[in-house]
Amino acid sequence: MNKIMLKDKFPVFTQEIPKAACRFSNANEVIAYLREKIEAHPVARFIAVFDHYGHVKALENGEIDPSILDSKNILFCLSAAIPGPAIAAVRPRAIAVNELQDKFVVNFMEAPVEAATNTMQEWVESIASA
Repeated sequence: MNKIMLKDKFPVFTQEIPKAACRFSNANEVIAYLREKIEAHPVARFIAVFDHYGHVKALENGEIDPSILDSKNILFCLSAAIPGPAIAAVRPRAIAVNELQDKFVVNFMEAPVEAATNTMQEWVESIASA
C-alpha cells in the first residue's frame, strides 16, 4: 500500500490489486466484501454505496478515464467519539473501489485517528487474500 499526497494536500492510501490475485471479478464484489468487514467491526457503521462511475457517466459533460470500467465508494463511520465539533468535518469515511481491466485500484483518505487508518489499511490489504 502506498501513501500519496493528492493535489499536494490530501493524504491518500492506495493499493493496486491484480484481479488474478483475488477471488473478485468486479467492483461490486469488492464493495460487498468491504461491507462485510464494516458490518463485522464492533464500532463501524455502514452508510451507503455511491456509484461514482454511474453519476459521472450520466452527466452531459462527464469525463471518465477510458481505463476505468467502474468506480464506487463505500461510505461508513468508524468512530466511537466526538471530541469536538471540528472532527465532524472529516467524518464519515469512504473507500473507493476502481475497477480496471486487469486490476482494482482501491484507495481512501487518511483518517484523523491512526487506528481508523490502520483498520482501513487492513481491510484493503485483505482484498488480495480473500
